[in-house]
Amino acid sequence: MNILFLSRWFPYPPINGSKLRIYNLLRGLAQDHSITLISFADQPNINPNAPELEEICQDVKIVPWKPFDPASRQAGLGLFSSTPRFVVDTFSNEMKQYIQDAISTGNYDLVIASQFDMAVYSEYFKCLPAVFEEIEVGVIYGRYQQAETLWRRLRNGLTWTKHRRYLANQLKNFQAGTVVSQQERTIVSNKIKNGHRLEVIPNCVDLKSYEEIKEIPQPNTLIFTGAFTYNPNYEAMAWFVDEVYPFVQAQNPQISLTITGNHNNRPLPTSKNITLTGFVDDVRPLIARSWISIVPLHVGGGTRLKILEAMALKTPVIATSKGAEGLDAEPGKHLLIADSPKAFADSIIKLHQDTQLRQYLTSNAYRLIQENYDWTTTIPKFLKLIEQVTFTN
Repeated sequence: MNILFLSRWFPYPPINGSKLRIYNLLRGLAQDHSITLISFADQPNINPNAPELEEICQDVKIVPWKPFDPASRQAGLGLFSSTPRFVVDTFSNEMKQYIQDAISTGNYDLVIASQFDMAVYSEYFKCLPAVFEEIEVGVIYGRYQQAETLWRRLRNGLTWTKHRRYLANQLKNFQAGTVVSQQERTIVSNKIKNGHRLEVIPNCVDLKSYEEIKEIPQPNTLIFTGAFTYNPNYEAMAWFVDEVYPFVQAQNPQISLTITGNHNNRPLPTSKNITLTGFVDDVRPLIARSWISIVPLHVGGGTRLKILEAMALKTPVIATSKGAEGLDAEPGKHLLIADSPKAFADSIIKLHQDTQLRQYLTSNAYRLIQENYDWTTTIPKFLKLIEQVTFTN
């Protein structure tokens, strides 16, 4: 069939979790279908003619991306609108025109809109069967749930209400949607109440591409992979450096922490033995040579690709309950879970001292990736979904 795929993230090179997901879905779709990709150009020097995309897409078109500016006039007007502010501010008439032109000139059987930023254009392709790929509400709903003051609860509650109502209205233009975890599915089903078909298509890794990484883990090394442009990553590391790291350093002064990704000039509490790498082309070798991968998130939705990558590279993981949410991973078997600063620090020290525990966790975690989180085992489920949507409408 002919598929029109709409993407907020330009998928090549696949340098973050969203891009990796989209790129692997495109590769899976290309096995049996013809794909036209219309994508926002989320960074400079995008190459729509990249050979890797030409192999899997019949045609690729890009549209400039306008980041959300809370101080803009459009965002200000959004305060008085039933539409979420960031939708009002970032809506692209150029993208709208590209979609309308594609629909009018192409013979498409299906539209796949990846993430909320592309679902907002559903009015312009509702004449075709459509799948909303990766519905995600965990971050916004989580902030509302976890608000600690009345003012925050009122403000976050307003944001959640607008988002929920807008999303429910957009879903009317889709025949099915995907989510990355059962937890996300439950939130969408219970809070949006759309009655649509929702399939869990988890984030995965291309396990074969991780097997080529050969590094020797270095003791006394921690790593966190995640850009501070995503606020839950920044909040996680601010908490870790301020409240956990001092406990660890008191017991092991040789410990060091590496943080990868764009740090967006956001400050961390003062501490020793921390390296901010900024963006790196390939984080896999850094993860593979680290003794422990930490995921101390307290807010967010979906599942953490950073955990799957560490498991695929046989680097043990310590996470908060929220950080590991959505994965079929058992605490004590596949990873360690710690939510208080003291418990998190104690887990780091324990995993440095107990080599048998380290081997036990990494072996079980790698087996979990093989069975549940390798794209080769998940793509067939996605292909079945789109075929059912297309041929039953």
